Amino acid sequence: MAHEGDKTPGKFYMNYFKKLQMTEKSYKKDNWKKTFAIIWGGQIFSTLSSMTVSYALIFWLSFETRSAEVLATATIASLLPQLILGPFIGVFIDRFDRRKIMISADLFIALCSVAIALLLFQGYHEIYLFYILMMLRSVGSAFHVPAMQASIPLLAPESELMRVSGVNQMIQSASIIAGPPLAALLIGMMDIEYVLLIDLVGAVFACGSLLLVHIPNPVKVGNIPEPHMFREMKEGLIEIYKRKGVMTLFAVSVGAIFFIMPIASLFPLMTINHFSGGTFQVSFIEVAWGAGTLAGGLMLGIKRFSINRIILINSMHVLLGLTFVFSGILPIEGFLIFVGLTFIGGISMALYSGTFMVVLQTTIEPAALGRVFSLYGSLSLLPSIVGLMYTGYLAGKIGIPNAFLLAGIALMLLGFYSFMAPSLRKMIKEGTS
Repeated sequence: MAHEGDKTPGKFYMNYFKKLQMTEKSYKKDNWKKTFAIIWGGQIFSTLSSMTVSYALIFWLSFETRSAEVLATATIASLLPQLILGPFIGVFIDRFDRRKIMISADLFIALCSVAIALLLFQGYHEIYLFYILMMLRSVGSAFHVPAMQASIPLLAPESELMRVSGVNQMIQSASIIAGPPLAALLIGMMDIEYVLLIDLVGAVFACGSLLLVHIPNPVKVGNIPEPHMFREMKEGLIEIYKRKGVMTLFAVSVGAIFFIMPIASLFPLMTINHFSGGTFQVSFIEVAWGAGTLAGGLMLGIKRFSINRIILINSMHVLLGLTFVFSGILPIEGFLIFVGLTFIGGISMALYSGTFMVVLQTTIEPAALGRVFSLYGSLSLLPSIVGLMYTGYLAGKIGIPNAFLLAGIALMLLGFYSFMAPSLRKMIKEGTS
């Protein structure tokens, strides 16, 4: 039975998790490297296949329509389910088996891709089918990503979280490097419906690796409060709000994504329209971004940064903003410089996102991490979608290069603000991150 003072759900979860800390520490010490080796083995194939399919869809839409509005709409379609479902999904992740959630999500994404491919084989090639596919893939990602992120602190020692984040970033980056040229090659060799079937291959590898490992969950001890969706969502918000520095970091990150996401959707059109590029150039610029994120992941994975994590995050906002600014003022002949700036931008994005995840994993109770990560996903997507809704209009009115310029200035201002924010300055001074 729980003690009388433990009846508050938030306190109860904190107390029962603390009872398990010694057991979890022993498990992490003895098994974490083997567990991650198996998981990463499956994730390499899964991430590469998923990235290849995603880029194939982007390339197909870019060359079929040459429309900023279509690309923005497609991006919104891929984000909207995560925005709507995110707060609710976090409750399920913290309540149920996280490994089963990830396996189910991988299978769902693969089956959706197969279903759309079958419709395409029947002769249906309407654009709305691709929007539907992106929405369905997003539903699966909305479950898989926060479940994985919430599981990491239960698998690895706290001292190794930056290295784990770095390796995860490297896997993503390697897929970003290989995905675009592979997607461009496949699009040139076969119809889009055949490319979609690659999702099924990736899901088999991902699910197979997850079936071979044990992923611990916050164990249910004693009398657990009855499930209550909105109460538990509120508890997730409280976990963020009661840490003022984390709350400020949340707000800054959400603001940054508002400017990053619209620009991310314009990279193919920037290459095609401004630099007069073709399939090779479009895939090459994506490879440059992936190479940058791979370099950033390597830095996180092999180097122990002496710099405070908050300072690192703030600095990367400024650096990424600078790459957008300089990209926006490049002449038509400056494609190779654009490639170099994109590489630097990839480094800054990898260092920022990887470090931000570690800050959350080390400051939030693991029993609430599912809710916190899914809430962050939803809160960051809302302004992103608003920004994307105006992407086509803005690009048409002021031009794509000027959109890069304005977004870069905004990111730099956010970075400078972060250095001056009292709660973040306090975290830096205390060295708590």
